[in-house]
Amino acid sequence: MTQIESARKGIITREIGEVAEDEGLPPEEVRALVASGEIVIPHNQHHNFRAIGIGKRLRTKVNANIGASNFHQLIEEEVEKLYTAVRYGADSVMDLSTGTDLDQIRGEILSRCPVILGTVPIYQVASEHSIMELEAKNFLEVIERQARQGVDYMTLHCGVTRDAVAKLRGHQRIEGIVSRGGALLAAWIERTGNENPLYEHFDEVCGILREHDVTISLGDGLRPGATGDATDRGQLAELLVLGELTERARALGVQVMIEGPGHVPLDQIEANVQLEKRVCGGAPFYVLGPLTCDVAPGYDHITGAIGGAIASAAGTDFLCYVTPAEHLRLPDIDDVREGVIATRIAAHSGDLVKGVRAAKVWNDQMSRYRKSLNWEGMYAMAMDPDKARRYKEESEASGSNVCSMCGSLCSVNIDNAAIKFTQRRAIAEAAQNA
Repeated sequence: MTQIESARKGIITREIGEVAEDEGLPPEEVRALVASGEIVIPHNQHHNFRAIGIGKRLRTKVNANIGASNFHQLIEEEVEKLYTAVRYGADSVMDLSTGTDLDQIRGEILSRCPVILGTVPIYQVASEHSIMELEAKNFLEVIERQARQGVDYMTLHCGVTRDAVAKLRGHQRIEGIVSRGGALLAAWIERTGNENPLYEHFDEVCGILREHDVTISLGDGLRPGATGDATDRGQLAELLVLGELTERARALGVQVMIEGPGHVPLDQIEANVQLEKRVCGGAPFYVLGPLTCDVAPGYDHITGAIGGAIASAAGTDFLCYVTPAEHLRLPDIDDVREGVIATRIAAHSGDLVKGVRAAKVWNDQMSRYRKSLNWEGMYAMAMDPDKARRYKEESEASGSNVCSMCGSLCSVNIDNAAIKFTQRRAIAEAAQNA
């Protein structure tokens, strides 16, 4: 049985128990939310790692995209990106490799991956076949191959239908279709006149996923790639289809999450989250960023973190990182680190608003260490302990209990001294009055 089928039967699986323990929640509460589809636990039966949950009442999770391209294909480099992403706190990694030897690359990553692993099967289909050769059997064969290999969740652009593409084309966009999977499917649909095979054969797709307990991540192939295109007819037409497919997948025993837009102005982010939750029956929401403006190439980890914090606070469950390399090139090791940290900051900021208990405990402990000028404690609480320690030790105050910004005028030292003076005076006055 899959996680959702077990939960519906009242069974608390090992994976549900692990999620409950890590999140500090009663196992029965987690089971009930898995049963309703509001929590998913992407955990392929062939991938051995400690389970991680995504969804309601849980801390916001972070994904890091890695993967070789047909222009740059070094397996060792992708493995190092995996290690970097996990070291800096990613809960999930997606292998988005294109080109050749994709099964080998994915196998190398899976064998070393201690977190959730996701893929986008159409990348492999398109690497092995020309666009005009796309058929249902090509998709089903690749999905089966990746599921048997151990992939925990797959992005499948099932909502890119003929009708949704027609609605998008009827409402002219600035930047058209920016999803690789969405662009491939839309081009195939418009050239052949046929319906999306992932949509037409959705039940067969779910049958394969159910066999291995692979979570389906219903992809947003028509997502906006410019803030000026956000929340338009094409995006919403696809979302309505995804709402219908969510019900079908759950009924077939498959866990479902929904992918959301990548470029969204600040004032539309909360509305997008509410729309997804309403249309898709509370399914966990997985967004790229979202990026809040389009003019910061080289700094899009910042635009993504701004949007991610708002999205998380509004109820988004899963943030896909954006690196400084977004829109420019394949990310390197440093880009991966910066993208993960920026997105974790966004997720944590949202969790403080959502009332995630573990987030507040962590946050408050850092403040207590700062108040006591406990530097080792501060390093332990930092998202990037190495950088925090290096900055302090590189300063001229490295041997001091204060930092080089305030020095002898350290506000914490001044306030601590004032508190001690007040306490001593109160003790002395109490002794005199005794």
